Amino acid sequence: MCQDDCDERNIELKLERMSDFFASRLNRYDEHMLSEIEGAREFYPYTATLLPMEQGAKVLDLGCGTGLELEYYFALNRAASVVGIDLSAEMLSALREKFEDKEIKLINASYFDVPLGENDYDAVVSVESLHHFTAAEKLKLYEKICAALTQNGYFVLTDYFAESEAAERFYFSELERLISEQKLEQKEHYHYDTPLTVEHEIEVLKKAGFSGVQIMKKWENTYTLLARR
Repeated sequence: MCQDDCDERNIELKLERMSDFFASRLNRYDEHMLSEIEGAREFYPYTATLLPMEQGAKVLDLGCGTGLELEYYFALNRAASVVGIDLSAEMLSALREKFEDKEIKLINASYFDVPLGENDYDAVVSVESLHHFTAAEKLKLYEKICAALTQNGYFVLTDYFAESEAAERFYFSELERLISEQKLEQKEHYHYDTPLTVEHEIEVLKKAGFSGVQIMKKWENTYTLLARR
């Protein structure tokens, strides 16, 4: 049974809406991510090195939060043009203060709901954001991402993944149990980690239309994947 390992990152059992969870933790978010997430001080800067370095490169950041990956990216490419989407208005406000002198557009919404356009971005990036959703939800989003990329564009995904199929099943069953016990709205997104295995994540990316997916690097259960259109 994987319960002890699976529940490690789901310590708080009272579910909160996704936007509320992050808004209430804004003041300590950056330090928490960098200090308490295995490999974070390496995978944020590493992810930035994979993004396009051409002047004026257009990048879409999904679940951008306070912009930890963007701090490293703008240090490498000051002339990049970035669009960031996040549910938390509070986090976007903090991000805007960091990058007042950069070309960045911020959208306060769910990236599942925002139209992403077609052939618009040289790269799309997401770091530690997508491990809360089902394969079906990701498939629809990944199809939008694939369409939004230019012909030679690519998607950089850095996230943590379930260590086994048993762990993956446990995460989702626990979330269903908690929603039922707490009598919460089924269609709402709550902050509870439900990562897929990396193998299942790659399957979803390929099903969405990406021509190839590479594992670029890993830190314990966190991987950086690069998916080409």
